[in-house]
Parts: sequence; C-alpha cells; structure tokens
Amino acid sequence: MSKEELTLVYGGWDFSATLLNAIVKGITSIYDIGRRMGSALVRYKTGNVCR
Repeated sequence: MSKEELTLVYGGWDFSATLLNAIVKGITSIYDIGRRMGSALVRYKTGNVCR
C-alpha cells in the first residue's frame, strides 16, 4: 500500500495501556467494594460493630 492509501485506512480496535489500566482499576474497585461490604456484614452479624 502506498502512503496515500494508508492515510485512508479507518477503523479497528486500539487497546492502549491507558484503556487497559482503566479497566483493571474499575474491576479492582468493584472487588474492593464487595470485600468491604462483606466484611461489614460479617461484623454486623457477629455483633462486633463499633458504636
């Protein structure tokens, strides 16, 4: 392909490091929220709650 033809190519997926990092951080945040909620439920159920 010539340079002119290459400039006309459009589309496709582009996974950058920034996008991948954002996805991983989102999954990690959801996991941390679930872990904290589970821990809070266990503490509430056992009666070990700070008042």
